[in-house]
Amino acid sequence: MAKNEYKDVHTMIGADAVIQGNINCQGGVAIYGKVFGDVTSEGPVRVARGGEVHGNVQAAESQIGGTVDGNVRVESRAVLGAESQLKGDLIYRTLVIEEGAQFQGHCVLAGSEPTVEPEYQPDPQQAEDHSDHHGE
Repeated sequence: MAKNEYKDVHTMIGADAVIQGNINCQGGVAIYGKVFGDVTSEGPVRVARGGEVHGNVQAAESQIGGTVDGNVRVESRAVLGAESQLKGDLIYRTLVIEEGAQFQGHCVLAGSEPTVEPEYQPDPQQAEDHSDHHGE
């Protein structure tokens, strides 16, 4: 990562660190180690090459160079680096996917997420149970 990419990063998780639990930060987070939990930040979240997040990520923006096994929601820009692996859905405003990135999930433009309302589908077995048969 270039030096200017650290300007809003106030917390770094070192390469030898393993965190079990959620991380909540006001400033940005750079992850070089492993996090088993959700990462929420009002600033940017950077997952460096070799870094792993096994949980959801919610941030102002994200740059993924390592592995994320969970959903990612960013308010602005999401970058999937050339060696990144994302297994989960991605909600973003601007998306950059570098050649070599691995992404398995759905992309949704922020603000255009569908409001999911369950569709009513009658259960065919239930329909049979309420039929008007009188033992004829």
